Amino acid sequence: MTIRIDRRSLLLTGTLGLGAFAIPGFAWGQGFGTGFTHSVASGEPGPDTMLLWTRYVPANAGAARVRAEISETGDFARIAGGGEMMTGPWRDHTAKITVQGLRPGTRYFYRFIGPDGSMSPVGRTGTLPVGNARRFGIAVFSCTNMPFGYFNAYAHAAVRDDVDLAVHLGDYLYEYPKGAYSPERGAIDGRVPLPEGEIIALADYRLRYASYRADPDLQALHALKPMLVQQDDHESANNSWEGGAQNHQANEGEWNARRAAAMQAWREWMPVSEAPWGSYDIGGLATLFRTDSRTIARSAGPDIAPLLKQADPVQALTAFRDGAWHDKAATMLGTEQEAWLARAMARSVRSGAKWQVVGFGTIMGRNRVPLQAAEWLRPNAPQRVKDYVQTGVAASRLGLPADLDNWGGYPEARARFLRSAQGIGANLIVICGDSHNAWAFDLAEDGRPAGVEFAGHSVTSPGYESMAAADPKVIARGLVEANPELKWCDTSRRGYMAVTLTPERASNEWVFVDTITERSARASVGHSAVVQRGRNRMS
Repeated sequence: MTIRIDRRSLLLTGTLGLGAFAIPGFAWGQGFGTGFTHSVASGEPGPDTMLLWTRYVPANAGAARVRAEISETGDFARIAGGGEMMTGPWRDHTAKITVQGLRPGTRYFYRFIGPDGSMSPVGRTGTLPVGNARRFGIAVFSCTNMPFGYFNAYAHAAVRDDVDLAVHLGDYLYEYPKGAYSPERGAIDGRVPLPEGEIIALADYRLRYASYRADPDLQALHALKPMLVQQDDHESANNSWEGGAQNHQANEGEWNARRAAAMQAWREWMPVSEAPWGSYDIGGLATLFRTDSRTIARSAGPDIAPLLKQADPVQALTAFRDGAWHDKAATMLGTEQEAWLARAMARSVRSGAKWQVVGFGTIMGRNRVPLQAAEWLRPNAPQRVKDYVQTGVAASRLGLPADLDNWGGYPEARARFLRSAQGIGANLIVICGDSHNAWAFDLAEDGRPAGVEFAGHSVTSPGYESMAAADPKVIARGLVEANPELKWCDTSRRGYMAVTLTPERASNEWVFVDTITERSARASVGHSAVVQRGRNRMS
């Protein structure tokens, strides 16, 4: 199945028009102007509420009062709700207004009005249904690295009528300096976000968000779809946890200060509430759970690389596998969030919701490195890549997972979650990102089905294809053969997932864009998977 949307249709769809993408005074490396600098966004939908977002900078760069209006018609003849707030430099001129008293399952237009009477672009959004919803569509994104290419996945999903909600599972942006993590030939078409150095302080994070949010395709998605957003690691620093990160060094200051800056900028620039996690009922059809599995309470992840340097690495890895790897105190979510999620999922099942859909930042499915993986690499692959693969192969020989930064490094926490889902009779769907590649897992615990996992590929960040010379089909076949829970994967293409929920079945399409090296809205469905309610495994 091929889904084609030409650029003219993209720009003229709905009420946005070409003017929505004209960013006053903006050019890469230049500033962002005054007035409504970054269009509009909506998020945290409920049956009768919606959070609306914008950014307004007055000419004097001081405080300003902005007002929101929401209406069922594009002419705003009848205002269905709104609100106002003061914004200013203390919150980077961003504004978030939660509108109440809306009608369930209703599409709305919304806009902001500045103190000078100027108006923002008009956005579209929709409240969640109540009662017996028969269908709901979710577009799922992760891992968006600006220098690697255009955000064509956002553009494609933005104008789909069958997508009711966008979900971003993390790595909305990247913290690295210019050239540290970008294509070998340099950033595509000069897409270097500001600041050019690594982002560490609050001002850095704010400017990086401003750069990303200036992208017209990201603006289109935000303006046309309500979004639920959660963090993974690059919103702060690579492989972050509660007490630090792989990409945070001693000369970069206190980790807690950096983490606080990252969290503040994220809350300013994203259409998110102050609650660190939450649940969203979709008309009795499903409950969608937003989580934080990264910086709030995650334990430090294990590192087995030093074990390979010991006199007897096999003995060292075996001792780790049989001991420290199964530390019951190790957690991805923290005990408070674990308890909340277990209770909330149980309530969802008792209420009769057909599906329990949980978003995590990283993969939960068991995934080991095939023993032949080193043969897939390019001859000139960087030594760090070769070392990484060799470490994975050595671990896999002893039954250890490919990635200890995802749920593979926290097996007891994984078991607690899946056993909880089994115990309440959940129809569990896990959605996640992080890996840059596309995966479909049947999740199991104690030899019994526990749910399915739809793991999404990246919007632009590179996958296996960046370091492998082997045919992607060979790689996919080797991965599936080595991992019983893995039913399908793709390691070479970029895009997003489209999940469709109905009372009796949940389906997922992995949508692959034709290219990220030029701006194009062409895409096609590369694979689809279906799970029937009550089975907790793919058909």
